[in-house]
Amino acid sequence: MAKDYVPGVCNIGPAEIRIRRVIGYLGLILTVALLIVFVALHLTWPWRLTVAFPAAAGALGFLQAAFHFCAHFGMVGLVNFGTDTRSREHIFETEYRNKDRRTAIVIILGSAIVAIAVTAVAVALP
Repeated sequence: MAKDYVPGVCNIGPAEIRIRRVIGYLGLILTVALLIVFVALHLTWPWRLTVAFPAAAGALGFLQAAFHFCAHFGMVGLVNFGTDTRSREHIFETEYRNKDRRTAIVIILGSAIVAIAVTAVAVALP
């Protein structure tokens, strides 16, 4: 098992964190671009609901980078602290997997809350 792994606290290293941060920025850029298009073209609220997807992806990326914790890995019992993002180790201890799942759920719920808030703003914009 990776020496840096702390159940429910940290399950990814620098290479994985970098990927999550890039996803966060891509989601943020796409969210802002969509908001600009929606406002510029005066698109109605059903179109504006689509901003939820990139907002959720961006929030998920940033939260995972900040927590040093991959939600997917936490749900399925994996860790990766290596430089190769394809090399993963399995976590078999039930107690560790339960802690990881709880943290993964917190991250997923946090990104959903951000997506809902951003979508509410998108719908409220003129």
